[in-house]
Amino acid sequence: MLDPSSSEEESEELVEEESGKEPLAPAAARLSPSRPGEGPGGGGGGVAGGGGSAGGLQPGGRGSSAARPASPSPSVASEKEKDELERLQREEEERKKKLQLYVFVMRCIAYPFNAKQPTDMARRQQKISKQQLQTIKDRFQAFLNGETQIVADEAFINAVQSYYEVFLKSDRVARMVQSGGCSANDSREVFKKHIEKRVRSLPEIDGLSKETVLSSWMAKFDAIYRGEEDPRKQQARMTASAASELILSKEQLYEMFQNILGIKKFEHQLLYNACQLDNPDEQAAQIRRELDGRLQMAEQIAKERKFPKFVSKEMENMYIEELKSSVNLLMANLESMPVSKGGSEFKLQKLKRSHNTSIIDMGEENENQLSKSDVVLSFSLEVVIMEVQGLKSLAPNRIVYCTMEVEGGEKLQTDQAEASKPTWGTQGDFTTTHALPAVKVKLFTESTGVLALEDKELGRVVLHPTPNSPKQSEWHKMTVSKNCPDQDLKIKLAVRMDKPQNMKHSGYLWAIGKNVWKRWKKRFFVLVQVSQYTFAMCSYREKKAEPQELLQLDGYTVDYTDPQPGLDGGRTFFNAVKEGDTVIFASDDEQDRILWVQAMYRATGQSHKPVPPTQVQKLNAKGGNVPQIDAPISQFYADRAQKHGMDEFISSNPCNFDHASLFEMVQRLTLDHRLNDSYSCLGWFSPGQVFVLDEYCARNGVRGCHRHLCYLRDLLERAENGAMIDPTLLHYSFAFCASHVHGNRPDGIGTVTVDEKERFEEIKERLRVLLENQITHFRYCFPFGRPEGALKATLSLLERVLMKDIVTPVPQEEVKTVIRKCLEQAALVNYTRLSEYAKIEGKKREMYEHPVFCLASQVMDLTIQNVGRLVTPAKKLEDTIRLAELVIEVLQQNEEHHAEAFAWWSDLMVEHAETFLSLFAVDMDAALEVQPPDTWDSFPLFQLINDSLRSDYNLCNGKFHKHLQDLFAPLVVRYVDLMESSIAQSIHRGFERESWEPVKSLTSNLPNVNLPNVNLPKVPNLPVNIPLGIPQMPSFSAPSWMAAIYDSDNGSGTSEDMFWKLDALQTFIRDLHWPEEEFGKHLEQRLKLMASDMIESCVKRTRIAFEVKLQKTSRSTDFRVPQSICTMFNVMVDAKAQSTKLCSMEMGQEFAKEWHQYHSKIDELIEETVKEMITLLVAKFVTILEGVLAKLSRYDEGTLFSSFLSFTVKAASKYVDVPKPGMDVADAYVTFVRHSQDVLRDKVNEEMYIERLFDQWYTSSMSVVCTWLTDRMDLQLHIYQLKTLIRIVKKTYRDFRLQGVLDSTLNSKTYETIRNRLTVEEATASVSEGGGLQGITMKDSDEEDEEDD
Repeated sequence: MLDPSSSEEESEELVEEESGKEPLAPAAARLSPSRPGEGPGGGGGGVAGGGGSAGGLQPGGRGSSAARPASPSPSVASEKEKDELERLQREEEERKKKLQLYVFVMRCIAYPFNAKQPTDMARRQQKISKQQLQTIKDRFQAFLNGETQIVADEAFINAVQSYYEVFLKSDRVARMVQSGGCSANDSREVFKKHIEKRVRSLPEIDGLSKETVLSSWMAKFDAIYRGEEDPRKQQARMTASAASELILSKEQLYEMFQNILGIKKFEHQLLYNACQLDNPDEQAAQIRRELDGRLQMAEQIAKERKFPKFVSKEMENMYIEELKSSVNLLMANLESMPVSKGGSEFKLQKLKRSHNTSIIDMGEENENQLSKSDVVLSFSLEVVIMEVQGLKSLAPNRIVYCTMEVEGGEKLQTDQAEASKPTWGTQGDFTTTHALPAVKVKLFTESTGVLALEDKELGRVVLHPTPNSPKQSEWHKMTVSKNCPDQDLKIKLAVRMDKPQNMKHSGYLWAIGKNVWKRWKKRFFVLVQVSQYTFAMCSYREKKAEPQELLQLDGYTVDYTDPQPGLDGGRTFFNAVKEGDTVIFASDDEQDRILWVQAMYRATGQSHKPVPPTQVQKLNAKGGNVPQIDAPISQFYADRAQKHGMDEFISSNPCNFDHASLFEMVQRLTLDHRLNDSYSCLGWFSPGQVFVLDEYCARNGVRGCHRHLCYLRDLLERAENGAMIDPTLLHYSFAFCASHVHGNRPDGIGTVTVDEKERFEEIKERLRVLLENQITHFRYCFPFGRPEGALKATLSLLERVLMKDIVTPVPQEEVKTVIRKCLEQAALVNYTRLSEYAKIEGKKREMYEHPVFCLASQVMDLTIQNVGRLVTPAKKLEDTIRLAELVIEVLQQNEEHHAEAFAWWSDLMVEHAETFLSLFAVDMDAALEVQPPDTWDSFPLFQLINDSLRSDYNLCNGKFHKHLQDLFAPLVVRYVDLMESSIAQSIHRGFERESWEPVKSLTSNLPNVNLPNVNLPKVPNLPVNIPLGIPQMPSFSAPSWMAAIYDSDNGSGTSEDMFWKLDALQTFIRDLHWPEEEFGKHLEQRLKLMASDMIESCVKRTRIAFEVKLQKTSRSTDFRVPQSICTMFNVMVDAKAQSTKLCSMEMGQEFAKEWHQYHSKIDELIEETVKEMITLLVAKFVTILEGVLAKLSRYDEGTLFSSFLSFTVKAASKYVDVPKPGMDVADAYVTFVRHSQDVLRDKVNEEMYIERLFDQWYTSSMSVVCTWLTDRMDLQLHIYQLKTLIRIVKKTYRDFRLQGVLDSTLNSKTYETIRNRLTVEEATASVSEGGGLQGITMKDSDEEDEEDD
């Protein structure tokens, strides 16, 4: 029925004409065709088909009551068709109302004389959509997975991880995005606030300031947030709606309100031209007529006394004065406008579509007009010379050739050929900027004359190709001189001119316009695409690169038209129409016209699709109304314009309309449009929208209170439906309405209608309920404190709403009561949602951990339910700890993001936190009650909560905190009691079974095996036979004793076990950070006393074990210092070191004295015990030396054994080599001393103890030798005694000197006495025995040193 190329709009109108045979039904007498998108399927005109046309008005019957109603057919009478007809009628009435409203809006935009676009409004930020939020999440996840090229340190990665988990994945942020209140700036500011604390807590780095780190982190954040996109491309992609934040031109305002009211571009153009909006004189006259009508209306109201219902009777006269005063103000404004210039003060800025859309031109509108230099074309030409015919006068062997050139370009030449065969096939490539270039081809022959300077030209041809010229080769007659014998020269050429990319169509047209092409003549036109959005119709002359004239096609609508009378030339016509301008074109061919119209249709981007006249004539013939084939097309479009009812809207009197309801409609639709654009506007209109609405109110007398009441109602509806509305905006409108209703307006008392007062009270109550609900749900309405300052503004607005009038402030206690109630409910809401979130998270964790996770969802649900029924105490405690983490996180977020807003009611926020914690206390108590007795897995819960509360000044030692202490204080006491018993018993049993092997020795053979319980930060269990189970002590860091065990100490297993138990216990209790000072000091004092008692017991038991061990060892030189002796010394070393740490307290001065005395006793005990152990060990060494001396005593002079021994050695030495008698004893003793020194030096960790031991050992040894020699003062030493003593004394002296014994100790009087005696004895023996000493002497010698080595 319809040609596929016809538009939907045309289809509706044409279908409508087919059904236009019958008269109109009365109910549909004022209906016109339904537009696409407003009726079902866009086919509203055919619904009433058969019985009559409900789709339009007949040309002569518009608005006439004489139209004869048609009898409804049975189908129309059906209920369904009645409902459908009523719906169509409602839609059509709505469309007409919008068209009429658009007429008023257009006039406000075309000639404003009251308002200007505000330039001081806050710039709104780009809105984040759901898709954008998911993209942002993906980008941050990719960064965390290491899939980006952004280099970052661990601190930044941790910050991003926290931001991703806490902010981006939050359901509150998703809800904020859904409400349209989340902007890119919000996400950036949250991250900035999030990292500021982290960066401030980082250690200072020389040469790197915290501000530099912050800037670097924010730059990396922007890189992650932006992804791979180039920021310049983002700006270039700014859409037309994105320009809504800028100062808009008139054309942009028209386009915006076309979208708001659903007006077609074609309808706008019809209305624009009909209203003469480009004629300022006509607009000024229209305004004068409107103002006169408003004055007459005011006089009529006063005369007929038809006033609105006011709150006071006296306001009726005031109302008339208000009307007249507003009209007088408008008249004064109108008189101040230069009418002839159309309001030069209203200089609107225009968005440059042809360049970067983020750059705004601050000049006049015509600055965006194209200049001739903006249009640049570049053509490629191929000229192929094939052959020449008609060369008869030249000799066959004469040489001929051709040249070719494009005007203004270089000249090319073909190869030479003989006149008998002038063929070439040579191609020349040229480039030109001329749309109509001149291509010259000349034929030459070589001159044979001697004096000829140039070759002879035989002929030439000049061509003017176009992109539409034929591409194949053609014969062209050449121009020759008069005296040339060959007058019929022809040349075969092929000229191909390629069309550049930016040239869309070209050809010859006739044209005439108002501003360009003012004479009707034929010109060469080119349709040029200057940029992505800008097209121009350009006319060119020959050999010119720039167009002679051009028409920028922005805003034009192209369509077919009838031949115009008085225009000779051209056969088929079409035109381009714009507000205030019409350009008529004509071509010589119908097909050429169709191609031009299609090309221009694509260039203008118009919604109306032109239909060729042949199709229109077919449709008219089918409709039956206009069967004449030769019906003029202008009549067809005139009928179509009339069916749209434009004359009714244009000629209507604005004073006869209810502008209050019309403005309510346009403001509501504008708000919907604003909330759906790409900015997070929070309900604020854009500058252009504010300007139009202000102008509409001023020009049409819309009351300010009515305007703001409607605005408040619309904002409340959207806020109640989940949209994010700025409370400051609500505050402005509410304050205006309140001051108006209560008679306290800044500009004086005005009239107040009863309707306004009633509506204000209704809105006030709705606003109060909304605000209380938002405060109750402050975490979800203002997540992470965004939008910035919104919560604070909400509280301020609530205080304003609670005021009884505009002057009397509301009592603070009343406000406090309301906010307290809201925050109490908020605590319940927050905890309920938090509990639900924790349960969902826990179920997810169980689901992932359950072995049947891969089964169907029904099986998973059943599994989760079963798991929920079998909750163990440990699982319940684990869930409570996780819930506690979430509770702490909520409190921290409240403090970080919302505390500033509640600064005036900080005590209420503390109450809110306590209420919130009290709800958690119920679940916490229930979880702790089911825990088995004497288990300590709940300590992490205490530590987690206490660490958070003790750092909060308001919550520390608050109601919940004290409840927490009351719960755990008995548990801590019980725990310490059991630990004390456990440690005491482990000491008792440990020392009974102690092997005194050092811990390092025990573990040296198992380097990869940890000590029992060492790898766990818990106190070891009691032995199995103890009836009470000792607690497993939690800790959150590796204990400090681990390094001591493996690096330096060689203590016994029992002592080390005791020390790390005591240290770990004290560390655990200290890490609890018990908030109550008195109980905390009591715990510390008790643990210090316990440590003192345990260390004392350890020292005493070690002393006893030391003495017993020495008694069991050998007394001969075979004695070797056992490892256990060194271990016991190390136990003393550890005890002294640990007592300083485990037994010292920081208390008051009075208690410190008493405690210092107690601590000194422990030190004295350790010191005394060490002295005793050294004395016992030295006594052991002395006993061995005495045994050696006892052996030497057998050689005393005068004894039978001595004489017998001397005779035997002398007799035997004559026959065999007899070893040196006595040297084995000396060597054995020296070896014993050296081994003992090495073992003690290597195994004992305290240097001071070694030095004291060696000093005492050396002194005692010398004393024993001196005593032995003194006893033999009257006897001469036997030669063997002398040699042995010399060796023992010299080696002992040298060895102890090497061990670091001081010279003052070495060269004591005792040693000098021994040295002198042995020197005398040596001299005596050398005289009596000759060489009997065999080189052994008291004198120092190198040979002896070498021998010793």
